[in-house]
Amino acid sequence: MYQSIKELIDTATVTNKPVSELMIEQEIETSGASREVIWQKMERNLRVMEDAVARGKSGEGVHSPTVLTGGEAVKIKNYAENHQPLSGKAMMGAVADAIATNEVNAAMGIICATPTAGSSGTMPGVLMMLDHRLKLTHEQKVRFLFAGGAYGLIIANNACIAGASGGCQAEVGSASGMAAAAAVEIAGGTPVQSGHALAIALANLLGLVCDPVAGLVEVPCVKRNAIGAGNALISADMALAGCTSKIPVDEVIAAMNRVGRSMPAALRETGLGGIAGTPTGQRLRRKLFHED
Repeated sequence: MYQSIKELIDTATVTNKPVSELMIEQEIETSGASREVIWQKMERNLRVMEDAVARGKSGEGVHSPTVLTGGEAVKIKNYAENHQPLSGKAMMGAVADAIATNEVNAAMGIICATPTAGSSGTMPGVLMMLDHRLKLTHEQKVRFLFAGGAYGLIIANNACIAGASGGCQAEVGSASGMAAAAAVEIAGGTPVQSGHALAIALANLLGLVCDPVAGLVEVPCVKRNAIGAGNALISADMALAGCTSKIPVDEVIAAMNRVGRSMPAALRETGLGGIAGTPTGQRLRRKLFHED
């Protein structure tokens, strides 16, 4: 079991193996399952992601039972197809797929938690865009998930991935870092560059609070996955361009953990602070729970 990102990257560099391959080997060793079984399980995760994206962008989209969220992935898809988005069609494609996934989650559909349900749109948003731009093979798409999982596992073991423990930086922030690091590998970058992408992505979202309106994983959670996907792609490109994180990635993870633990309870998934604590946020809560 890898204890740090540095250990993971050093092993990948010395053995000349991609991080995705190291993750597969670790799963074989720790689970006792065959390579084929482990690969098939990740393929299922991929299918779940692809199905969620397709469902969220079909017809008029999906809507949550509360009607707080829904239908916006379709709006973004249509906008990107019929206009010249300010951030570019590729970026808005990633945004549409990220939001589609989280709208399906809010509508009680099936998603793949990466690493949580609240952050489930970030990695699919990045992966589907990479597939569109780079024409990925099926194997590359599965390896993207293994690579992201390797980095996410170390984050989870050394910090936190739950909003209740460390704010949204621990959920969408971790997902964004995982996606950035995996994107670098799939684009042909080095493990060292993946580490820089992860560090940059995490640092960019450091301090992001978890403040769901009415305590539901809808507002602002759905749109934050769009930011997570965009941040991942930007961070990956910066790393591939040769930009580096001056703070080592493992220190960034430790900092995220300290920041998250120091957040007041009102900013850790309780629905009390942040935008959840605004007059409108409180009004929506009372309306949803029939407290007026």
